[in-house]
Amino acid sequence: MMDYTLTEMMAVVAAREIRDEEIVFCGTGISMLAAMAAKHISAPRSVIFFETGAIDSLLEEIPLAVADSRVMYHTALNGGLADAFATMQNPFTGPRVVGILGAAQIDPFGNLNSTAIGDYDQPRIRFSGSGGACDVASFVGRTIIFMRQVKGRFVEKLDYLTSPGYLDGNGSRQRAGLRPGGPELVVTDKAVFRFDEKSKRMYLAGYYPGIKVAEIMETVEFPLDCNRAVPVPAVTDKELQILRQKCDPQGLIR
Repeated sequence: MMDYTLTEMMAVVAAREIRDEEIVFCGTGISMLAAMAAKHISAPRSVIFFETGAIDSLLEEIPLAVADSRVMYHTALNGGLADAFATMQNPFTGPRVVGILGAAQIDPFGNLNSTAIGDYDQPRIRFSGSGGACDVASFVGRTIIFMRQVKGRFVEKLDYLTSPGYLDGNGSRQRAGLRPGGPELVVTDKAVFRFDEKSKRMYLAGYYPGIKVAEIMETVEFPLDCNRAVPVPAVTDKELQILRQKCDPQGLIR
């Protein structure tokens, strides 16, 4: 039996992907937990910054939201929204930024919908929309995406395109005038997905302990290459200790 939660697994999987000296743009919730964990797991010299303008936060306690005053503790700079987005759009810093995003829907090329389910004018569900996610997806060097592995999330065609991934693949992102970059990893509560280097189409890269490939495929509404899938290493005792004692001892997110 697992001695960790699936949320903890997701946070650790994403944290392992963050590289040293990268600039991490994260929002509220699990993305914040992953960014904090990365400082102790794989990227001690990474820089965390927030949409609200806090850059290089120390984060001795996990904030409840990006506007929580704790994001401003021992920062290199407390700026504003313009500073945060300038960091992403700057041609020198932008390629070093990894954005952590979430959405309601994702398609085979990593395009995201966080606006509406159903017809835009008369939707079944209306969400808060892009926020800064469209800018992040358009400008930064790479993105990590968090999704829940349930039916209706992995779809052949989005109900609404909020944030671009690889659009239609085969160079369509570049032809649209977007910067090089795009989604690199999709992390769910069952598996991880990556994108083919040439076609830019999503494939199953790994599955969590105790999860079967067939269980994952039940929730994906488009053809998916599973031939490259391997088991994802379980959360280690050290990683679990980092999450529970250093990052989120009160269990606010994990």
